[in-house]
Amino acid sequence: MRDRGVCAVVPAAGRGTRLGAGVPKIMIEVADGVTLWHLLHRRLREAARHVHVVLSPDGEGPFRTLAAADLDGGGVSVSVQERPTGMGDAIFGPAARHWAAYGTILVVWGDQANLSPATVRAVLAAHPGKGMTLPLVPMPDPYVEYELAGGELVRVRQSREGEECRPGGLSDVGVFCLATDGLAAAWARYAAGAGRGAATGEVNFLPFLAHLSAAERWPVTVVPVRDPAEARGVNTAEDLEFARRAYLRCPD
Repeated sequence: MRDRGVCAVVPAAGRGTRLGAGVPKIMIEVADGVTLWHLLHRRLREAARHVHVVLSPDGEGPFRTLAAADLDGGGVSVSVQERPTGMGDAIFGPAARHWAAYGTILVVWGDQANLSPATVRAVLAAHPGKGMTLPLVPMPDPYVEYELAGGELVRVRQSREGEECRPGGLSDVGVFCLATDGLAAAWARYAAGAGRGAATGEVNFLPFLAHLSAAERWPVTVVPVRDPAEARGVNTAEDLEFARRAYLRCPD
């Protein structure tokens, strides 16, 4: 029987090479002894019945050491993405058996240090139990842009794939809430015919959301986010310094 609760899935198989940290980004310290994992777990553990983390082969052992107490408690699990083939493969690969038993999956990127607990609560409160719920925020210069029309998500533009995002467009905050009924089958249909990204060569997860809306007719619920800082992941040294200052101001 399917558990109608929430499973949070955190794709974190990146190696943090751009930051020169020598560890997966999710293990980078924001303050003494406080890592990105600790921040995300604090924001997710009250909202999700289970938290599943997807890691690289090199990252699995160090993460298991870092999160030993959380793993022993039974509310956190780990799987490994053997090759860095994109977020879609991370979510729908070995991780799928962990979230498939739940009614809702909350996908959260592993570097979202500035995500607020209030946003997580608002998303889950707004989610109607079907379709997808997306927290979106207008950005002066979005890295990713969501184009909506008549309640439908018609397109997701991605700068990293060479697509032009429009100033003032809506961007995500690294959080995506989806019903699990029919989700894996919808991904299989999408992946079978989807083109690969022009720059990454990946079958990207974000355009799949537009496919769910337009082709699979999934309803879309949008949760407005006011603070554009929530969209800022940790990709550069400047991003990390921003996250550290934000944590010192509000270490919740």
